[in-house]
Amino acid sequence: MKSIKMLLSAASVFGACLLSIPSFAADDVYRLKVSHFLPVNHLFNKTLESWAEELKAKSNGQLLLQIYPLGQIGPAPKQFDLASTGIIDISLGLTGTEPGRFPLTEVANLPFVVANSETASKRLTELAPKYLKKEFPGVKILYLIATDPLKFHLTNRAITRIDDFKGLRIRYAGSETVRAFGATPVSAEPAEAGDAMAKGTIDGALLPYEGAQSFQLGDVAKYSLEPGINAATFFLAMNNNSYTSLPPKLRQLIDDTTGTAAAARIGHQFDLVEAEGRQYMLSKGVKISTASPALLDDMHRLTQPIIQSYLAKMDTAGLPASDFYTELTNASRP
Repeated sequence: MKSIKMLLSAASVFGACLLSIPSFAADDVYRLKVSHFLPVNHLFNKTLESWAEELKAKSNGQLLLQIYPLGQIGPAPKQFDLASTGIIDISLGLTGTEPGRFPLTEVANLPFVVANSETASKRLTELAPKYLKKEFPGVKILYLIATDPLKFHLTNRAITRIDDFKGLRIRYAGSETVRAFGATPVSAEPAEAGDAMAKGTIDGALLPYEGAQSFQLGDVAKYSLEPGINAATFFLAMNNNSYTSLPPKLRQLIDDTTGTAAAARIGHQFDLVEAEGRQYMLSKGVKISTASPALLDDMHRLTQPIIQSYLAKMDTAGLPASDFYTELTNASRP
């Protein structure tokens, strides 16, 4: 009888210990580090902050994001490596800062592929599992965003004909388009463009209007040219181990708040702020001109060989660039 009482007492103590252990699903808090290189006033930073609030609310405080803007953890060209190696959990990067690393994704950066951000971003994200997954090893692509087409913003020369590009030094991560027009491409991070234009080390930059506003190009530019030429492509990527280590319900929450629907929504926001950025440039006294039919014809004529050469090169290397280009442009252009 005494031994039975002892067993019952031990069982009671063990049961009490079990009750004192926190519930894994209810009590564990997961903190994810998010890195990007953009300023805090940029749409992407605001989008990430809103996403953090959404995840916190829908997870009852179980899933928290800690955002590091302004390249605090690494500059623009290092964002993918930060996520793929697990230094951080999620990174927002710009593919054009690492030319050649994302060859199929760069198809979206070819001239005159993108008409607006909403349509192109949704389509890019839809096509990513089919075409782009191998270019992003070690991470889960949460979404891809194509900006509105980049416009030329210049300090001392309006462009009225193709020869006006000759001799200009233009900041742009890609080089072929700038060279085709007769200008000289200069590699520089977007945040450096305004200072370089002010110092006269470059004559202009290719950025969407929203980027021109974020980096205050209205203080140094005198002229902008429409329409836009190339788009830039951003990725939001999550380290695979960071993703798989989350409980199923939190992984599902990540899935539900990213993907094609999020890409379309963010793309639409980019289209709205693009219009706001244009108004900002006008308010700063920047003269915005539209390319004449003759100038636009020259731009298309000079960029067509770039498109065909790039697609042929990628196809020869065994990448389905032409197929991707066809699927992307069928939905990305009006």
